Amino acid sequence: MQTTAVVITQPQHLDLVHIELPAPGPDEVLVDIEWSGISTGTEKLLWSGTMPPFPGLGYPLVPGYESVGRVRGGAFPELEGRRVYVPGARCYGDIKGLFGGAASRVVVSAARLLPVREDLEERAVMLALAATAFHVTGGDPARQPELIVGHGVVGRLLARIAVALGAPAPTVWEISPWRSEGAQGYQVLDPNADERRDYACICDASGDSAVLDTLVGRLARGGEIVLAGFYPRPLSFTFPPAFMREARLRIAAEWQPEDLAGVNRLIDAGRLSLDDLVTHRAPAENAAAAYRTAFSDPRCLKMVLDWRECA
Repeated sequence: MQTTAVVITQPQHLDLVHIELPAPGPDEVLVDIEWSGISTGTEKLLWSGTMPPFPGLGYPLVPGYESVGRVRGGAFPELEGRRVYVPGARCYGDIKGLFGGAASRVVVSAARLLPVREDLEERAVMLALAATAFHVTGGDPARQPELIVGHGVVGRLLARIAVALGAPAPTVWEISPWRSEGAQGYQVLDPNADERRDYACICDASGDSAVLDTLVGRLARGGEIVLAGFYPRPLSFTFPPAFMREARLRIAAEWQPEDLAGVNRLIDAGRLSLDDLVTHRAPAENAAAAYRTAFSDPRCLKMVLDWRECA
């Protein structure tokens, strides 16, 4: 049994490779992948070779943690034919699976799968980033950010989740005119147009390693800055302004299964929409060009690879 997978053989070099797959084990299933998303955060760092030291990092590797497909075999007949979200796989022998979801089929533990609604189709690839945004506050309406920096996919989901939970609508900063559009129940401002200096909670989704001094200057006393991006370079800040504000700094790490379940509940209840986040699509055969577009085109919020016709 084989799969066709995206393999980053070395920084800035990507191929589609046929790889032998093992038979599913007693707790595993075979999933035919329909769509996978390209992450402009961690995957861009893997592709460019700028990812800081990270567990399991090494080349060659199969990237991808935003995959959706159908269960086609394995030890759980009750899952047969179900559309599921797949957060990655490690089934490629000597090729590392980091994170391993960008392939035409995968063998994966059934416990890692999340059944999803049929009508979500390719939009279901956004569940990982929605869970990342949900993880920032654990779904607590009282802890939602008042200011979000960056109107990319994570920034949009942070804002949508705050509105879905009934919190006051946050302000979102964005400097790109293309990315300033598409707000749903909140306002998007250029930072220079925002005079407020008393935000109790600011969440950075920009991944900008130089942003901290700017954010400290916008905090209320005792306010909190939450880092929800992934930062390839060291972060630093000027101490006296942070000292005067008694600023707090928190890092929101990788989402957990309960976060995935939380956003799925909001989606099922009709309170959270994943619409208008996928802006670009490409057949999996064109993966190399699709990755370049995802990483270089500022108008690309989310690129999705379509694996349904991939041999």
